[in-house]
Amino acid sequence: MTEVLGQPVVMDYRPGAGGTVGGEVIARSAPDGYTTGLVAASFVINPAMISKMPYDTTRDFSALGLIVDVPSGLVVHPSLPVRNVKQLIALAKTRPGQIFYSTSGRGTVGHLAAELLNSSAGIKLVHVPYKGAGPAVIDLLAGQVQLQFASIPLLVGHVQSGRLRMIAQTGEKRAASARDVPTMIEAGMPGFVVRSPFGFVGPAGMSKAVVDKLNSALVTAIHDPENHKALVVNGAEPIGSSPEEHAAYIRSEIEKWKKVAREASIEPQ
Repeated sequence: MTEVLGQPVVMDYRPGAGGTVGGEVIARSAPDGYTTGLVAASFVINPAMISKMPYDTTRDFSALGLIVDVPSGLVVHPSLPVRNVKQLIALAKTRPGQIFYSTSGRGTVGHLAAELLNSSAGIKLVHVPYKGAGPAVIDLLAGQVQLQFASIPLLVGHVQSGRLRMIAQTGEKRAASARDVPTMIEAGMPGFVVRSPFGFVGPAGMSKAVVDKLNSALVTAIHDPENHKALVVNGAEPIGSSPEEHAAYIRSEIEKWKKVAREASIEPQ
């Protein structure tokens, strides 16, 4: 984007509070195009999980385009006697509250994906949150918990070594890094799509000319052959959407995760 725009693009990392610290910096900035942000899936999940947001996610931002999706997989420990989603659901119905799933924390994609499975299939998998993805995977590998929804790049090495078994993935279509694994839809769960994309946003009130210029630079950068290859090699699925598609995604995902949270009786904190 630096090359396309002819101006340096400087990264300013602002972690904290599920991404809301950085989000507030973006929302409160001047809408001149000089302060923008990269946001993860937490951007659309937070409204369902945080009671006092420092901004309105649909009102206080300009959507500039979806960048990439990092697909998630559903993996089980080999000790769990299931090889597909139907077998998992059947087993869970005979063992309500006895099968445990790990996540990197409350309100993460993995947490809500599992709760979506609970509500969709009428089962009760039990959440075990950890402080980060590393500990969550370590205990899964040790058999302390039985399954997990997590990003495919994080899991693929353990699957290839046989230490975990991937029985499904959550995208609309199969990811390039897991072409032999069915999607949840293919596995018999209609409409079960959990995306974990990174988006490009700016403050509300940006002019159409500025939005279009930044989106064009983003799309050009994503489709640069070297960039595209690097993203795929690292397990990401390049997108490069329009601002309108991105805005529609934000609205629909916020409502989706609010519904999942309500059905799982997860109260915002």
